Amino acid sequence: MLATRVYGPLAVASTSLPAGPDIEPPFLHGYDVDPPVTQDVSELFAAGWTWASGGIVSTPADATRFVRGYVGGALFDAETRAAQFRFVEGGASEPPGPGRNAGGLALFRYETRCGTVYGHTGNTAGYTHFIAASEDGQRSVTVSVGVQTTPKVNEALFPPLREIFELGVCAAVQQ
Repeated sequence: MLATRVYGPLAVASTSLPAGPDIEPPFLHGYDVDPPVTQDVSELFAAGWTWASGGIVSTPADATRFVRGYVGGALFDAETRAAQFRFVEGGASEPPGPGRNAGGLALFRYETRCGTVYGHTGNTAGYTHFIAASEDGQRSVTVSVGVQTTPKVNEALFPPLREIFELGVCAAVQQ
């Protein structure tokens, strides 16, 4: 299903949903940085077993193709896309994305000082991600870090990471 509905139409070639615990190298390693020990948790549990909650393993290039196509409307009809772009103020992704967040149908709106983008954040043990694109899908930002960083998990690191998300938006939309 993913191959015919997502991978093929978006020319995504280095993305998978593993069925078991093995991740094909190369991959970004994820770390638990809970002092006094820093531990590689990349393969502590099976990514594919988390299914839609972080089970997809992708390259930054494929993540970029995906968010541009998804936000730009390449995967859905006009009615579905319109439903995705109905946002509820205050609906924040977890962790919160840059700027002011609003939640839609599997899509978040991030209103920043540099412009508005649409996408999603995500986190799991050892990882935090942010992908977003302009409404037409022509400009995008992808940020991945190898540590789980949220306001609840790593209070000190999250504000600088959220600023990095916003700087990425600024670089993407002001080209």
